[in-house]
Amino acid sequence: MTPDASVEVAGARVLVVDDNPTNRYVLGTYLRRAGHEVVEAEDGGSALALLRDSAELPEAAVIDVRLPDMTGFEVCELIKADARTAGLPVIHVSASAISVTDRTQGLNRGADAYLTEPVAPNELLATVAAALRYARARQRAETLAARLSDLNRATLDFYSAEDAADLAARTAVGAARIFGTAAVVVVRTPEDGLVQALSTEAGRTAAVADPPQPFAREVMRLQPRGEVGVRMEVVPAGRLTGGDPLTGGARPLAVASARAKGTGSAAGVVLPRDALSGDDQEVLTQLAHACALSLEALRSYRQEHTLALTLQRTFLPVSLPLTPLAELAVRYLPASQTAEIGGDFYEALRVPEGLLLAVGDVAGHSLDAAVVMGELRHALRAYALEGHAPHLILAHLENLLQQVDSPVGATLCVALLEGSGATLHVANAGHLPLAVRDPGGSTRFVREHGPMLGLGLTHPPAVRVPVVPGTQLVMVTDGLLERRDGDLDEAMTRMSHVLTSAPQDAEAVCELLLTHFPADGNDDIALLTARLL
Repeated sequence: MTPDASVEVAGARVLVVDDNPTNRYVLGTYLRRAGHEVVEAEDGGSALALLRDSAELPEAAVIDVRLPDMTGFEVCELIKADARTAGLPVIHVSASAISVTDRTQGLNRGADAYLTEPVAPNELLATVAAALRYARARQRAETLAARLSDLNRATLDFYSAEDAADLAARTAVGAARIFGTAAVVVVRTPEDGLVQALSTEAGRTAAVADPPQPFAREVMRLQPRGEVGVRMEVVPAGRLTGGDPLTGGARPLAVASARAKGTGSAAGVVLPRDALSGDDQEVLTQLAHACALSLEALRSYRQEHTLALTLQRTFLPVSLPLTPLAELAVRYLPASQTAEIGGDFYEALRVPEGLLLAVGDVAGHSLDAAVVMGELRHALRAYALEGHAPHLILAHLENLLQQVDSPVGATLCVALLEGSGATLHVANAGHLPLAVRDPGGSTRFVREHGPMLGLGLTHPPAVRVPVVPGTQLVMVTDGLLERRDGDLDEAMTRMSHVLTSAPQDAEAVCELLLTHFPADGNDDIALLTARLL
């Protein structure tokens, strides 16, 4: 046996199974002299019981073929059939079962090698070394594959993070699951500053330190501020004086840190150094890198969402008009799950004929939708101030969309309350119907409607609805009522029941509806209510 092979297999735990004490002694002596630890069994049942009850499994087994209670072939088959021991290399030895048929049977029934006695010491040790090399390589490959799979699961989980603290916690949980040890994760962005999360060894939960410990600042200082990329460093025990939450400063730490391009969002993943082996450092650096990239993406998304929301609000009215005809209230909730600009809008405008109210929804969430929404809203105001009736406003808007060759369509409900306060004119282009709650509490929908805008079709005349003081009007976009797993008609019926017992105050009606129909974040919500005076 070469010195290299001796070093490679040093420290292996080997099970020797033989009913002959002399044979066990000889085989055990050869193995112990080569640096192995030997455990012995005198028959198949004892060997299987030892494997079943042992907390530390041997790395190889040398099994005699002729045993008093069962054959070595049967022992081997039972070992290979158990998922816990299936990877254990089995080397058969025999002084009597030495024919080609015997050796073939042993290998076919799961043995990794077959030796005939008397066995030369060098041949035994070389065979054990070869079996260990293969088994250890296979174990390393299986461990790496499992950890890469866990790494993939962890990085996919990053997409669900809501903020930097949530991402740090998810990374800490992922690190604990991958490496089977408690982990600390530190992240930093210009907006959030430092965030520190500590996971349990089981990898089920992670606690976010508030505020971060001095340990977090020391971890971030390991990578120079201007350096972009990934760095792996082993920190000697006690070097980080900010309070090591993993080992209390008693053991070296492995720190993988990464910084993304852009504003320099950074992440550091810290584990006890003795938890890593083989290719684990590569897995750890990949985890830190994925965390840093997700952190930068999360920061960019937050900025884009804020910008989109700010831009979208510039398209909406700054304030509601004060009018003796009605008390008005409005709510606008952007979709929280998209950074794109939506197309929901509302309008309330005093016109010579009375008070004009409108709620619309341009299809999609995109810059095109926002542009069309802005064009429609400004044109709507212009046509209304010119004194056009609601259905003529829809006709003019239809012509506008055809002239500008709009890439998207829109739904729009327009209601004009006459100056006398006694009649409401409603024109609806494919939008959800306006809800009318009488002072007595009964609620009905004005369901008459024409086609949505953008199809080039004719719009019918407005519907005349008699109203009295105390009547409440409610106009909404589908983001309030429509759900992917729900029925829109059922939601509208439920809305009418809610409005039946609604308070008189317009603001309170808005709050009541949002309580009964909470936003799910998938679509914008525009909600306009009016109580006629």
